[in-house]
Amino acid sequence: MLLRNALLASVLLCGTTMALAQDYLPILQYHHVDTSTPRSTSVSPDEFREHMDYLAEAGFQVVDLATALADIKAGVALPDKAVAITFDDAYRNIYQNGFPILKTHDFPFTVFINTGPVEKGHTSFLTWEQMREMEQSGGVFANHTVSHPYMLRLEDGETLEQWLTRMAHEVNEVEALLNEKLGHSPKMLAYPYGESNTEIRAQMAELGMIAFGQQSGVVDKNSDFTNLPRFPAAGNYAKLSSLKVKLNAKPMPLVSFEDQGDFASSEPVQMTLHFQQGDYRLQELACYVSGQGEAKLDWLGSNSVNVQAEKAFPVGRGRINCTMPDQSGRHYYWFSNVWIRAAADETYVTEKVKKN
Repeated sequence: MLLRNALLASVLLCGTTMALAQDYLPILQYHHVDTSTPRSTSVSPDEFREHMDYLAEAGFQVVDLATALADIKAGVALPDKAVAITFDDAYRNIYQNGFPILKTHDFPFTVFINTGPVEKGHTSFLTWEQMREMEQSGGVFANHTVSHPYMLRLEDGETLEQWLTRMAHEVNEVEALLNEKLGHSPKMLAYPYGESNTEIRAQMAELGMIAFGQQSGVVDKNSDFTNLPRFPAAGNYAKLSSLKVKLNAKPMPLVSFEDQGDFASSEPVQMTLHFQQGDYRLQELACYVSGQGEAKLDWLGSNSVNVQAEKAFPVGRGRINCTMPDQSGRHYYWFSNVWIRAAADETYVTEKVKKN
């Protein structure tokens, strides 16, 4: 996977007014806006209001996600301090508690919907009528599959070909409903649980989809548009102090990286980062392993480093986050990578399964 980032400052001239512009985009990820839902995926209405008020007061420019991504790919500069807002799942509390706050600020936003519970009329999920109302005030609705599956797990007796067919159906069914019920689709997908692999990402490229994981980081034109990063902003990440750091993040100036694949084993994970030539504060790079603390850094030269966890990940998803201050000290370059460690009774589509 290549992340050949070129962070170039550009200047827009508008009459006699000079405004900085940026070629990258931090994206915020929310789920519930409620106090009675699981804390790990929730912000309270008060916390969400605090976040949105801060964006407005600090001069952030909340942009439409699909438009901003198209601009990044085309090399068109975004406004200075551009940021996008997203929600995963079609929870009704987004409409009840989040939407009024977003409307107050006239902020655009994107909701990735899983259509299974919507079509069944589940009272905890949005209705198509509510979505149409939200569209009138900047809402965009995108794909989160039909049933919110673990996309990398095989069902009993399922072949790899049948698995890929089932995953295509999960995505295509939602695309059809978006076009039928709302009249259009932005052709964007958020992977359930943030999980994808080489085959799924290739499938999304074939379907013409832009897709998002749940690793943290910043999007620029050299990002993998079948696995874009977002910053979680709920639960443990809902504090405004930590959100401020993420809102000022930049893409890590990498030429490439290697991560040993999508799956972790009983051995500690490691990855190698190769940095661009440039005036960077590489000596201040810091990487943190989820649940373990600081990672071991082994420099392989002036611009390459091996990043290693001390212990194996437990079953589930684990990640390593790396940050580095820029020369101004006001921003951090940011990069994150995620691995999955499957339990013995979970039939994930690992390299071993594919060989068998």
